Amino acid sequence: MEKDPVTVLVTGAAGQVGYALVPLIARGVMLGPDQPVILHMLGIELAKEALDAVKMELIDAAFPLLKGVIATTDVVEACTGVDIAVMVGGFPRKEGMERRDVMSNNVSIYKAQASALEKHASANCKVLVVANPANTNAFILKEFAPSIPDKNITCLTRLDHNRALGQISERLDVHVNKVKNVIIWGNHSSTQYPDASHATVTTDSGEMSVTKAVSNDQWLKTELIATVQQRGAAIIQARKQSSALSAASSACDHIRDWVLGTPKGSWVSMGVYSDGSYGIPAGLIYSFPVTCEKGEWSIVQGLKIDEFSRTKMDATTNDLIEEKSLAYSCLNE
Repeated sequence: MEKDPVTVLVTGAAGQVGYALVPLIARGVMLGPDQPVILHMLGIELAKEALDAVKMELIDAAFPLLKGVIATTDVVEACTGVDIAVMVGGFPRKEGMERRDVMSNNVSIYKAQASALEKHASANCKVLVVANPANTNAFILKEFAPSIPDKNITCLTRLDHNRALGQISERLDVHVNKVKNVIIWGNHSSTQYPDASHATVTTDSGEMSVTKAVSNDQWLKTELIATVQQRGAAIIQARKQSSALSAASSACDHIRDWVLGTPKGSWVSMGVYSDGSYGIPAGLIYSFPVTCEKGEWSIVQGLKIDEFSRTKMDATTNDLIEEKSLAYSCLNE
């Protein structure tokens, strides 16, 4: 018997990431090859024509799993009955803009969308914030949607996680599925800490630590970290546009593992509400290693944190505390 459809909201659906994401959802990449979906796509008034064109293409593609599609500029219509919300839309930083200007614009966007989700989404709606600053946008959303449980609001650091896996697999000349358990700690910003100290790689002779396989601490503690931190900027420089394909794919990975579960023995990186684990202040939305089962995530506990990692983790914590403070000041304007 066919499953009941899941209603998925994508905001900013006419933008680059949204345009790359909606066909993946409709094809079953996010929720599985037997899960029907209904797509709600939200766009701004200026992008209404483009949004309507995306709807036309979805219809033209004749996806068997796609049981309905709504393209709208009305936030209430977009949020009504939503089971999963992927918040791609946001106000990007433009040349000459201060961080405060970006934050102030995002506060107004996320206030409206959070209020609509609060009132009209399904009771157990899961939310993934993609738009930057992702961690702090997720924090803002939570402030205006207090009835959505903390555990149901997350932000995307899976793209950084996947980037780290890709860099290590290239370095070791192995397929990326042979590498697991990297960690992205902290903020989705240039202070994030890509940590390979707990990662493993499967070789012809068995599983070993990435540290041992790479056998180059200098590369792991400098080049790997810098490459992952600056990968988005490098893509913009090369492509003249931001990451879309990889961001969309990573958003699917994030939701799929959250809903369907992580493989046994593996963890992934998600921006989630801190409960104080690893000395991270409770209430920050911070990227941790997590495992997922039955639609719930849990922070991996008991990992040894050396002095190098502690310093990097504290630096990105301080970055997030500053962002949170800036967001509060914008909220009170």
